[in-house]
Amino acid sequence: MDYVIIVITTAAGLYFHWWLYVRIKRWMDRDLALSFAEGDKAKQAFMLEQLQAARAEGIRRRDLQAWLEQASRRYRA
Repeated sequence: MDYVIIVITTAAGLYFHWWLYVRIKRWMDRDLALSFAEGDKAKQAFMLEQLQAARAEGIRRRDLQAWLEQASRRYRA
């Protein structure tokens, strides 16, 4: 019984840490996208759409900043 408790606790802890890591990654990506909006509400919505498009296209995180910069330049007010 002790081993079952250890396995369940370990699995729950690993899942929680994975979940937290994914959430923080998403928050950082969202903040990156919003940083290009410069406080403009319409551009914020546009950049969040572009972030979704980048995720759909499978843009890697290391290339995400450059991709979002290009998307930001394409924005028309």
